[in-house]
Amino acid sequence: MKVAVLDIKGKDTGRKVELSDAIFGIEPNNHALYLDVKQYLANQRQGTHKAKERADIVGSTRKIKKQKGTGTARAGSIKSPIFRGGGRVFGPRPRNYGFKLNKNLKRLARKSALSIKVKEDNLIVLEDFNFETPKTKNFIEVLKALGVESKKSMFVLGESNNNVYLASRNLKRAKVVNSSNINTYNLSNANKLILSESVLEDVESNLSK
Repeated sequence: MKVAVLDIKGKDTGRKVELSDAIFGIEPNNHALYLDVKQYLANQRQGTHKAKERADIVGSTRKIKKQKGTGTARAGSIKSPIFRGGGRVFGPRPRNYGFKLNKNLKRLARKSALSIKVKEDNLIVLEDFNFETPKTKNFIEVLKALGVESKKSMFVLGESNNNVYLASRNLKRAKVVNSSNINTYNLSNANKLILSESVLEDVESNLSK
């Protein structure tokens, strides 16, 4: 399929690029998308939660009252979970929430996310650009020209666009990454995906392995 190339003013440059059907035109696999997004979110969790259980509580080990004759249930330790200040029953412990996925499934998930963007007409191919100085004002002008200033947008640009990255990093709705940092979560989370013309070849070569 062919897609028109726009400039930073949002106008058609008259050029078109060919998108690979094997990457941008597949039938999306929803389960692969789910697993890849789930893994990404799981890897963001620190897993450092910890509650003190009965063995971790510092306190006396004496028997706090006699066994019989009190009319209440027997109690052998002040560290029991039924008392205030006692240990927690089956409390959370530090753990790693991450899990493994094979490369082919993750590649399929990214292809599915890209194909969905094309089907929903939410993919824009932009000619290569850079800023002389990292000014947020310049980047906002690009967003307005493309009509994405009020939407979540993800720009996938070349390695040499450091000024563009610096100009965009304090905008909540805009995200600028290079081709090696594309992941399924960010692709799915963005309302509009903007690919630079020079990055298309890298994206297609990475996902066609």
